[in-house]
Amino acid sequence: MTSVDLDQLKKAAALKASEFVRSGMVVGLGTGSTAKHLLVAIGEQVRAGMKLRGVPTSQETAALAKQAGIPLIDAENRWEIDVAIDGADQVDPHFNLIKGGGGALLKEKIVAASAKQFIVMVDHTKQVQVLGGSFPLPIEVIPFGWGSTAREIEALTKSRVVLRERNGAPFRTEAGNLIVDVHIDRISQPGDLETALNLIPGVVETGLFVGRTNVLIVGTPQGVHTLHAPKT
Repeated sequence: MTSVDLDQLKKAAALKASEFVRSGMVVGLGTGSTAKHLLVAIGEQVRAGMKLRGVPTSQETAALAKQAGIPLIDAENRWEIDVAIDGADQVDPHFNLIKGGGGALLKEKIVAASAKQFIVMVDHTKQVQVLGGSFPLPIEVIPFGWGSTAREIEALTKSRVVLRERNGAPFRTEAGNLIVDVHIDRISQPGDLETALNLIPGVVETGLFVGRTNVLIVGTPQGVHTLHAPKT
């Protein structure tokens, strides 16, 4: 399947996700390639008269939302988010996610945690039986002593930890932190791993999103599938 075909599946998933947005809502706006299609769709709803306000998860998303005509809330405000909609890098059968390929995982998790409903939209290639393997786990760490933090992560996970770089320099998040990518073969207990990683001094947040997804929307060659998390 070509990248163009995959982009069409992402667009189809995003269009379906936009149907969950209602007038009067505060909407968490995700970051990434699928989220870009969502912003276009929501922008069209706003131009058609829908009243809503968005909380962006990155500067890139904020710029695209403004371009689409979506009103935004002050990022330092205290929000009541009705629905947050975002993509994912991997999703397992229990709707657990790996996110952070674009480096916005901290803001994405804050917004997801603040939302009454969290909707994830992906193309079918992002579905895996077990997290890890083909996609590394991003972890945001503070710059001070990051090498020692990485060593602790390596000891815990028994996996290779690589400092993310961009254009030959360490990648910096919007909060001024670093990201290390952890190459783990299998994450069989994502909830336990998320808890353990967050206990390591220097770890700001992990790209594991465990037990947060309410609705999963998957773009497939056979159509768009909407799946609801089982009630707990």
